[in-house]
Amino acid sequence: MRLSRVTCFLVVLTTLAGCEQFAKDPIGVSGRGNEVAEANYRLGVAYLNQGDFARALEKLNKASDADPGFAPTYAALGLLYHRMGQPVEAEQRFKRAINLSPRDGVIQNAYGSFLCQQNRFEEAEQTFLKAAENPLYETPEQALTNAGTCSLKYNQTEKAEAYFRRALEKNPKVPIALLQMSQLSYDQSNYLSSRGYLQRYLAVANHTPNSLWLGIRIEQQLGDRDALSSYALLLKNNFPDSEEAKLLQQSGIK
Repeated sequence: MRLSRVTCFLVVLTTLAGCEQFAKDPIGVSGRGNEVAEANYRLGVAYLNQGDFARALEKLNKASDADPGFAPTYAALGLLYHRMGQPVEAEQRFKRAINLSPRDGVIQNAYGSFLCQQNRFEEAEQTFLKAAENPLYETPEQALTNAGTCSLKYNQTEKAEAYFRRALEKNPKVPIALLQMSQLSYDQSNYLSSRGYLQRYLAVANHTPNSLWLGIRIEQQLGDRDALSSYALLLKNNFPDSEEAKLLQQSGIK
């Protein structure tokens, strides 16, 4: 049985939230496979994304019983145990998935995310790179973006920037990498560059409280009052309860 690639991003910008969307939409199943395992795998992932861990565990265990050689089931179990706060069990399942499918970049990427959250930076970095350098991995920019996000967690700014740049060389439309490069440019007082990255981000993604607050600060530095006011209005209207809206109120910017 073979399952095509699924998407796995680190969805928080300066810390790691894990692959919350791992295997959310498994598509492209081809070849002969165990229908019982596949059906239970899909149900298990659906329950996992809903936060129903008990049912997710039940379905994923049924999937592994039906086909002990189906690697995505163990990767999903790894994520499930991680989210339940059981890192030993999570690592066992991730390693089982990798042993079954050692050239699967998606699983390597997910395991790298897990390692980073376990404060095992060097192992995480090597795992991300292994995924990114795999010629069979269709989206190496994801692993490179995650390597950059993990580097930021450990205050390795130069390394993070290098990874984000590599990710954008692979795919110039990776939202997280674009927003992080905007923030890094701002931190380096490269405000025009920061604006450029933010504009590129907005061409491929929707505003978040973080992106709006960043835009406000960029335009404050560049002196564009109209753009600043536009960002501020969007932040107050769309995300009134966010921490960024509170920062805006405290700043006195109007």
